[in-house]
Amino acid sequence: FFTFISLTSLLKMKFLCVAGLIASAAAFQAQPAAFTTQSHSVGGSVNNAFSAVEGSAHRNRKATIVMDGKANAIRDRITSVKNTRKITMAMKLVAAAKVRRAQDAVLATRPFSETLQSVFGGLIERMGGEALDLPLLTEREVNKVTLVVITGDRGLCGGYNSFMIKKAESRFAELKEAGIECDMILIGKKGISYFERRGYPIRKTFETGQNPDSKQALEISEEILNTYLAGETDAVELLYTKFVSLIASTPSARTLVPFSASEITSKGDEVFQLTTKSGSFDVEREELDVAEPQEFPNDMIFEQDPLQIINAILPLYLNGQILRTLQEAVASELAARMQSMQSASDNAGQLAKTLSTEYNRARQAAVTQEILEIVAGASALE
Repeated sequence: FFTFISLTSLLKMKFLCVAGLIASAAAFQAQPAAFTTQSHSVGGSVNNAFSAVEGSAHRNRKATIVMDGKANAIRDRITSVKNTRKITMAMKLVAAAKVRRAQDAVLATRPFSETLQSVFGGLIERMGGEALDLPLLTEREVNKVTLVVITGDRGLCGGYNSFMIKKAESRFAELKEAGIECDMILIGKKGISYFERRGYPIRKTFETGQNPDSKQALEISEEILNTYLAGETDAVELLYTKFVSLIASTPSARTLVPFSASEITSKGDEVFQLTTKSGSFDVEREELDVAEPQEFPNDMIFEQDPLQIINAILPLYLNGQILRTLQEAVASELAARMQSMQSASDNAGQLAKTLSTEYNRARQAAVTQEILEIVAGASALE
């Protein structure tokens, strides 16, 4: 009789141990309330206790939370990466809106540029083959060159600024090797900070801004004209970024002063328009023909000499060219920022997927380990 009581008590203790392990497993749920606080007397029903514990665990069961630091760190990083992706996408859309604004500004200046080109071409034809003895159209022996370098005021635009700075450094080195003196007029904070730290000869600096206007272009053109007409430089070269597409911009260089009459009258133009195609941004390119020369009758009498009119038109033409170049540089910078933010968003999305996979594997491994420990504990009691 005593032996039978001992076996019964031992059997009850085994079942209670199993119930305790199951209750401990329930403690790994999302809420601390998942831990059971019920205590059953030794003489109570073991089956009822087992059912009560199991029912409580099912009622409080939620998504398993991995309780180790590694998984929690991965989860926090996933949240951070997704928030970063939202920021970069917003910056891309802001840049796209500014690109449209810059392109509208370029289109708004087209009538003025076409009129200047037309009047200039008409005056050249009216004067026939007469030589134009004007300072801005006369080439000199080049002993000193002034480089006008246009960069951006801000970063986060890929290699836009670095490409332009490398182009300027390369051109500066070429002129020095040829024995030609050189100084710089810098437009844009990035170029200013770079060349000032390295001790390059700088004549004057200007900021670019996001909305170039005629007043800003006038300040730059006056500085160029004063420098050239005073004989402080023999040529002015313009280094800027030519807008090609949303994914490509080319660092370019051309002689700004002295002008070439044939180039002014025969140079066409092209404009770009930001559009959407198949749910993504695209650029439409439009080639514009050369403005037809203005026809002046032979019996027309000018109040001023045509040569003086041409001399007055050239500064206006320079001002228009500077404004157009600034607008094109801003459009190139914004397009580069759009592409950079798109790449950052794509990389953030890919990183979030990789981290999610890593987190799921870590969580699965932790759950598997818990199950193995429970099974091992139950087996050890048999």
